[in-house]
Amino acid sequence: MLGLCARAGLVSVGVVAIDGTKMSANASINANRDFGQIAREILAEAAEIDAREDELYGAERGDELPEHLRTREGRRKALREAKERLERERGQASEAPADDDAPVAVQLDPADFVTRPDGRRAWVREGRRALDGQREREARPIPIDRTDRLFEACRRLEEELDFEHAAHAAYEAWRARGIAADGSRRMAPGMLKPHEPVLAPTGLMNVTDHDSRVVRTHGQPPLQGYNAQMAVTDQQVVVAAEITTESPDFGHLEPMVRATRRELAAVELGDPEVVLGDAGYWHRRQIEAVVSDGIQVLVPPDAGLRTGPRPGWTGGLYDFMRRVLATPAGRGLYRQRQVTIEPVFGQIKFNRQIRRFQRRGRAACRSEWRLIAATHNLLKLHSHRIAAATA
Repeated sequence: MLGLCARAGLVSVGVVAIDGTKMSANASINANRDFGQIAREILAEAAEIDAREDELYGAERGDELPEHLRTREGRRKALREAKERLERERGQASEAPADDDAPVAVQLDPADFVTRPDGRRAWVREGRRALDGQREREARPIPIDRTDRLFEACRRLEEELDFEHAAHAAYEAWRARGIAADGSRRMAPGMLKPHEPVLAPTGLMNVTDHDSRVVRTHGQPPLQGYNAQMAVTDQQVVVAAEITTESPDFGHLEPMVRATRRELAAVELGDPEVVLGDAGYWHRRQIEAVVSDGIQVLVPPDAGLRTGPRPGWTGGLYDFMRRVLATPAGRGLYRQRQVTIEPVFGQIKFNRQIRRFQRRGRAACRSEWRLIAATHNLLKLHSHRIAAATA
C-alpha cells in the first residue's frame, strides 16, 4: 500500500511525525496474576482434572499396564521398538538439545543503556529490556488452552527472575572493575551495598495475553494493551507502524526512525528530512544518533505543562533545541506535528472504531496494527483517486 501511495504522489518524505497511542489488548486487566495466584490456579485445575478422571474410571488409577505390556514377550518387543526409535531420532538430530537448567547470562553495555548506567536499578531495567528484545525475536504464539497459558505465564515469570539475577550479577561485575570506560572512577567494590536476591518471581503476568502490559495515559484510566507507534507524512500517509509494550514513548525515537527509513527504502524513497516528536520522545543520545545520519529532529525537551526546564536539563543540546523551537520557522514546523499524526489516530480509533486488537501476542498484534495502517493508506489512496477523477 505504501508503494501504491508513493506511485500516486501521496508520499512526500520531507516531514515525518512520530507518535504513539494506547490500544487495548484482547485481554482483561483483571486477568493479571502474580506467581502465587498462577501456581494455585494450576493446582486447582489439576485437582479438577483428577476429580473428572475419578468419575470416568472409578477405582482404577489410570496408570495400569496396557494389554500388550502385561507379558514378558510383549515388554521385550516394546522395549526393542522404543530403542530402535530412539536411535533413529538421535541419528536425525542435527544438534544437541539446549540445557534448560543452565544459568542465564546477560551481556549489558553501559554505553547502550537507554537511561544513565549509574545505580543498580538502571542495570535491572536494561536486563528487562534485553529479555523483552529476546521475546520480541522469539515471537512465541499465545497458547489457546488455558492450562497451557497458565504454565507459559509461570515460565515467563521465572524467566524474568533469572534475568533480574543476571542483571544484578552484571552490575556487580561492572562495579568490581572500579574504572569506567571513559576513565571516570566509581565507588570501590567494598562500598557496594549487599543485595539480597529474591527467591520467588515478583510482578504480574496476564494469563490471557502474556505480551500485553498495563499501559497508562495521563488523565485516562489504565488499560491492558500495547503502545502502538506510527510514523506519518505531512499528507497523513502511514510510513511505519510498530508495537511496544512500554507505556512511555521514551527510548522509541531511534527505533521508529530506523523503521521509517527501512519502509521508505523498500519503496525506493529517500530518508525524511525532518522528524517531529512530542516531549515524550526526548532522548539526547538517540537524537544525536538520528541527526548524525543527516535527519533534522524537532523534539521539545520540556513537556507542555512545565513552566521551566527540568532540573539538570540545561545547556548543550537542551538549550539548542529550545532556541530552535523558539524561532518562527522552528515553531511553525513543529506545529505540523499535531495536525499531521493526531488526525490519523482519530480516524482509526473514533471514526473507524478500532480501539482493541482482535489477536493475542506481540507478533500477532504487530501484524494487525500494520494491517490497520495499510487499510488507512488504502482509504487515503481511494479518496485521492476519487478527488482526481472528480476534478
